[in-house]
Amino acid sequence: MPQVEIFRTNVPNKRVAHKAILDLSKGLPEYKINFDLEDCDKVLRVMGSKVNVKEILKRMKQLGHSCEVIK
Repeated sequence: MPQVEIFRTNVPNKRVAHKAILDLSKGLPEYKINFDLEDCDKVLRVMGSKVNVKEILKRMKQLGHSCEVIK
């Protein structure tokens, strides 16, 4: 069963979200990644067999975005 992790971000628009998805997918091809920018938390969803939360947080920070797990 796939694991889904949900993160609050500060990604402002679709263009920036698309770039983040491309960058994340390049390094983490085993994950399905998408954004819900309509949500007030600018939600990033990551699905995979075992999501490495620390790696997602690190990569989003490297891209210049705030990112935190929503419990």
